[in-house]
Amino acid sequence: MSPVALFMQADIVVKSVMIGLILASIWTWAIIISHAWRIRRINREDARFEQEFARADDMDDFYSLRGKEDLPSAKVFAAGIGEWRRSTAGKVVDKEGARSRLATAMHSAVAAETDRLAERLNILATIGSVAPFVGLFGTVWGIMRSFSDIAGANNTSLAVVAPGIAEALFATAIGLFAAIPAVIAYNRMSFGINRIEARLSRFADGFHGALSRELEREG
Repeated sequence: MSPVALFMQADIVVKSVMIGLILASIWTWAIIISHAWRIRRINREDARFEQEFARADDMDDFYSLRGKEDLPSAKVFAAGIGEWRRSTAGKVVDKEGARSRLATAMHSAVAAETDRLAERLNILATIGSVAPFVGLFGTVWGIMRSFSDIAGANNTSLAVVAPGIAEALFATAIGLFAAIPAVIAYNRMSFGINRIEARLSRFADGFHGALSRELEREG
């Protein structure tokens, strides 16, 4: 009745279900570990970037120094600087149009960075919702096999029924083992990404305000 024995005794259908669920569980944990590390790193480095931005005296110098880094805050900052340069390149500056374009450019960058952070989270949602039903399929198949064994042996003793039922329940257990971490991780990581999105939006709004004041001074 060990897990290895239950796997080896199962028929090809239940084995296929178990293997698929085990692979899904491994994939789930790979995504969880990589995303948890990535979100933690981004939070730490974005906080440092925004602190240095707040202390910067010259935006052009700061852009030359850190504007091309592969960080969400740096991407939003670069989008704002790029649109600022395009909007103020002419002799006559449309202030309201420039403000609108700056807001659009930076909030588009926020949305793009949020989408980039959320990559593969849909896999966690899919595994969390589908894995229990896949395990249930293995359970149903195993129980059907047990009934077939009962009919073939013409014997209803527990020794005949138990192996097939145990295999069936083991498939369900593997399905839950894959699904539960996926659901928990999806919810936690979605919350973390929402916090990063809110932080980027606040950064974009603050930078937009600074550029708007610069437009007023130029007028």
